[in-house]
Amino acid sequence: MRPRRICCIGAGYVGGPTMAVIADRCPDLTVTVVDLNAARVAAWNDPDLSRLPVYEPGLDAVVGRCRGRNLFFSTAVEQAIAAADMVFLSVNTPTKTRGLGAGQASDLKWVEASARTVAEAATGHTIVVEKSTLPVRTAEAIQAILGSGRPGQSFSVLSNPEFLAEGTAIRDLEEPDRVLIGGADPEAIEALAAIYARWVPQPRILRTNLWSSELSKLTANAFLAQRISSINSIAAFCEATGADVSEVARAIGADTRIGEKFLQAGPGFGGSCFQKDILNLVYLCRHYGLEEVAAYWEQVVRLNTWQQHRIARLVVTRLFGTVTGKRIGLLGFAFKADTNDTRESPAIRIARDLLEEGAQLQIVDPKVSEQQITRDLGLPPGEGEGSWQLASGVEAAASGADALVLVTEWDVFARIHWPAVVAVMRQPAWLFDARGRADETAARAAGLRVWRIGQG
Repeated sequence: MRPRRICCIGAGYVGGPTMAVIADRCPDLTVTVVDLNAARVAAWNDPDLSRLPVYEPGLDAVVGRCRGRNLFFSTAVEQAIAAADMVFLSVNTPTKTRGLGAGQASDLKWVEASARTVAEAATGHTIVVEKSTLPVRTAEAIQAILGSGRPGQSFSVLSNPEFLAEGTAIRDLEEPDRVLIGGADPEAIEALAAIYARWVPQPRILRTNLWSSELSKLTANAFLAQRISSINSIAAFCEATGADVSEVARAIGADTRIGEKFLQAGPGFGGSCFQKDILNLVYLCRHYGLEEVAAYWEQVVRLNTWQQHRIARLVVTRLFGTVTGKRIGLLGFAFKADTNDTRESPAIRIARDLLEEGAQLQIVDPKVSEQQITRDLGLPPGEGEGSWQLASGVEAAASGADALVLVTEWDVFARIHWPAVVAVMRQPAWLFDARGRADETAARAAGLRVWRIGQG
């Protein structure tokens, strides 16, 4: 097997960047990314690379080199599948909102729909690659669907989970810690491994069975989220006792058995994967009768939610017990810096809590649009108690405000000219730095009262 044409179903945060890097590193392959969302496909094809639907540092340069050469974006799903030797499934797998497993299990309707489309449109032998984050043993369902295809078709199913961190996705793709390929067909596994081997050293390409590959993705996200909840629990303890969580993190991170990564206290984890994958792990553990294991991982999510509510309550408490009618500048809305992704962003829960208390939020984020904030908050911009509006910059967000709440760690928020900002705020004014990102000394010198995450 030596694939020449690749099709990826799903032009989102994973499919688009992953296929762009594959096309860039393998110019002899023809890579087509398909999606039923015509507006999204049009954005990927926009001549202005600054308008790509996914913001990721370095992505515009990669797309610019490949698009129209061997990288294509299209809504012609069946046509691209029929021409492909290898099809990646990179569709959304949100948490179910109703029915069996609601609130925990993954909704696999798009995976099933994609598999059925592949079964109808594929020709000859096709390698089908799970790229979406999926529950363990999802491949069985995909194999069953593909097995109902037409005579003359044959399929090999592989699991190739992504391990991308938004904001560094291009670097993660070009210099991955590991590439994981799970499957039962050695020839198909080596066909996919040969593609990655064009730029990834062989020792970093790991081969496993299907189930180990599917579970490895869930486990990796669960462990990373666990570290975030753990350090945030210690941050709250530091605030109560007079310790400094940054000093504690530095001390324990120096232990090579622990390491320094994911020990930055903050408002909690967000993004498309961590909460969804842990809840899915909880659901699966309960399905297999492992109640104690399920309860253990469920607590990681509960503590994450508690941390966000805690920050909102702290803002209200410090502002004399009420924020009704008060202006509060919210610095950041994306779930982390260097992305426009707001899925499960800590800013959403913090903002909703403050809106419920009657605050007037003035929100600024370098990459998140007013339309996206409207969707996330379920409330259009407006005036009056319990309202929000989009600000053009930090000074605009601070205008007339009693407080600023730093929620996303954008570099621009580390370079704020505090005297100019404080001059437009109502006194006494606060800075609530939930990321430990701002220049605390400069903010205090300019006249702000400062609360910093994990600082007693």
